[in-house]
Amino acid sequence: MALTRREQIGLWTATLLTSVTGIANLISAVTPSLPERVKWIREIFPFPIRASGHFFAAISGFILLTLATHLLRRKRVAWLLTVGLLVVSILSNLIKGFDYEEGLLSGILLLQLILMRHIFTAQSDRPSIAQGIRVSIGALLFTLAYGTFGFYVLDERFTINQQPVNFGLMQALLQTLAMFFTEDNAGLEARTRFGQFFADSIYMVGATTLGYALFMLLRPVLLRGNPSRTSEWKRAKTIIDRHGQTSLARLALLKDKAYYFSPSGQTVIAYVAKGRAAIALGDPIGSIDDRQEAIIGFQQFCDRNDWYAAFYEVPPDQLVLYSSLGLRSLQVGEEAIITLKTFSLKGKANQNLRTAVNRLTKIGHTTQVHTPPISDILLRQLKPVSDEWLKHKQGAEKQFSIGWFDPDYLRECFIGVVYDSDHQIIAFVNLLSNYHQPEVTVDLMRHRQEVPNGTMDFLFVSLLQHFQQLDYDSLNFSLSPLAGVGEASDSRRTEKALHYLSIHLNQFYNFKGLHGFKEKFQPLWKPRYLVYPSWTALPDIVVGLVRADSGDRLLDYFKPDA
Repeated sequence: MALTRREQIGLWTATLLTSVTGIANLISAVTPSLPERVKWIREIFPFPIRASGHFFAAISGFILLTLATHLLRRKRVAWLLTVGLLVVSILSNLIKGFDYEEGLLSGILLLQLILMRHIFTAQSDRPSIAQGIRVSIGALLFTLAYGTFGFYVLDERFTINQQPVNFGLMQALLQTLAMFFTEDNAGLEARTRFGQFFADSIYMVGATTLGYALFMLLRPVLLRGNPSRTSEWKRAKTIIDRHGQTSLARLALLKDKAYYFSPSGQTVIAYVAKGRAAIALGDPIGSIDDRQEAIIGFQQFCDRNDWYAAFYEVPPDQLVLYSSLGLRSLQVGEEAIITLKTFSLKGKANQNLRTAVNRLTKIGHTTQVHTPPISDILLRQLKPVSDEWLKHKQGAEKQFSIGWFDPDYLRECFIGVVYDSDHQIIAFVNLLSNYHQPEVTVDLMRHRQEVPNGTMDFLFVSLLQHFQQLDYDSLNFSLSPLAGVGEASDSRRTEKALHYLSIHLNQFYNFKGLHGFKEKFQPLWKPRYLVYPSWTALPDIVVGLVRADSGDRLLDYFKPDA
């Protein structure tokens, strides 16, 4: 749900107060209590309990600092943990030295959080919570067993109040507990370096366990299972078949996508969730009248799952709508679209294309466009070409905004193939037909490592002529990442930064080469955008986009797919 201005101020205030309370607890834990207060506290609580108050104040202070940013994310688990820790903070500050100032601060924050409880709706990943609890309990038992056994075996390496000790099992267990719950470790001192290392290792195990438990408890919701085999996929396909317009609508049905349906059920958003980002491919697909409601509903759905909602490869015609809903936009590239009604090989500008076609035709190369459904025989012939291409590029299949070599997917595509003089396949391209539009879109482009120069030019000229004869309006070369971004004088700073980045990343990802190959066909360039909620969310969304595109193989991201 969207927060009101008053709720936003309250959320920021609660986050700030949580940080301040955490810092105050840490300072209070290491600061001696005032003598006049301790004087009468001593008569109520013995030293071990007062010392434990210092310990719990320190621990609660540290965890409160950790939880502050998660409260800003409106995490329900963070709210529950913070409320519990504030109760501990109030008690520990009163017990250790009647520090009512810190207790009052914690009490004010506790009251504020209770009054604001309705806005903390972001969920954590339930399997991760269960795993975190199980691991925490197991690690606690392991730590107790580890410390008990260590003190039992290594007792000669320690003294208590400068006296030699001889730990029995029960005494060793109590000493392990004292390591965590008393200020002076119940008088324990190490006599050797190894003894000191063992005592420190108990703290290391405890800190690691605590950190891991917090990570698991506060983790965003993770998608599990294969949505393509559920009833949701069939429901999404029905909507996409009726309302889909672009090639992205076909990619929305691939196996890596999950689906959100608008409250009316008339619109679907295909997305991939990675980390804290849920990235939709293109605009919502469905009734135009339902689009705004779908976007708002998707944002609320993402808020509940602790995700940032984003839309990738969005055309410019809906940017006003996204902006009216508080979303930002950033150009991420341009699509190259060739108008088939005007395409021709005539003219000086197309001399290189004519040369490539004539040269490959002369040495006996031919092309053929196979229409769906593609036979299993052809798919088996294409597989070695794809494998060789991937091996040569030292990469792996990408996902999300493009397809991959999946027989079920390719079977429903057009396949353009180049045969050599021995009728062996040396290159191929698959093309997607757009819903309700006479346009085809290029997806995979793959070839053998050793092919004659101009092989892909030869193939694409044949494809353009083929679909031109079939009265298609256009051929879409798909997105050229970062093409045209930040080149205009009035470009925003972020887009200029992306332009600078594309220049320096060209050695890893051949941006210029890919753009130049498409440019030789003289296409129309149409901008595409990333729509996102805020600048602070952008880093998480970029990381999520890289993970979605590479299938979490981050090291393969900068390998070209052309």
